[in-house]
Amino acid sequence: MKKRVFITGCDRNTEWQLPWFIENFRKHMPDEELMVFDFGMETQGQFADIRKSLRGDEGMQGWFMKTSALVRASSFAENICWLDTDCEIRDDITDIFDRVEDHKLALAIDRPWTTRRPDSGDWYNSGVVAYKNTKGIPNVLLDWRDRCRDTNLVGDQEVLHSMLSPLAKMVYVTTLPNEYNVLRLQIQDSTCPKKIRVMHWTGKKGNDHISYIIESEKGE
Repeated sequence: MKKRVFITGCDRNTEWQLPWFIENFRKHMPDEELMVFDFGMETQGQFADIRKSLRGDEGMQGWFMKTSALVRASSFAENICWLDTDCEIRDDITDIFDRVEDHKLALAIDRPWTTRRPDSGDWYNSGVVAYKNTKGIPNVLLDWRDRCRDTNLVGDQEVLHSMLSPLAKMVYVTTLPNEYNVLRLQIQDSTCPKKIRVMHWTGKKGNDHISYIIESEKGE
């Protein structure tokens, strides 16, 4: 079993981001293991050497399959880190595993969502998720996966938030520094940390920005 692996996943709607994502990943972590989970991609031959299929996995679709991919990756490595394909890797983040604790998920606080939902407590962003399975897969991850099987009404991040009472957050979550997952809206809110190691271009405006970067690089 490998010591660690980084994983991501996409379907036909987001696979256009994959070459850009992998280029940034390889630029900063050229020797790290990366797996891409297929949530229903159209380009069959793309990155075949690192693709793992989750098509039709237990009836789940799209991003709900993220939690299943996180569990499945425990078969390949002791330490696992999920990264959304709209995350721009700007630095070597292998030290993220130094912050992971047994039986817990490591996530950064979603500062924009927390600010905009003051009555709901801290929200954690699910674009970057790390855990270790040396003492077994965290129960909170298994529960998260099972609950995502049962709904298509809200996103996986909302499902996770609904599971985490203030006490559960203390028991099941390790809070990562903001620099490991800086949200696009933090630029608008002027709350970005000085050091950004992962820039997460969320939403339609984030997709538009990634498209702009990709087209700009083609023209160079």
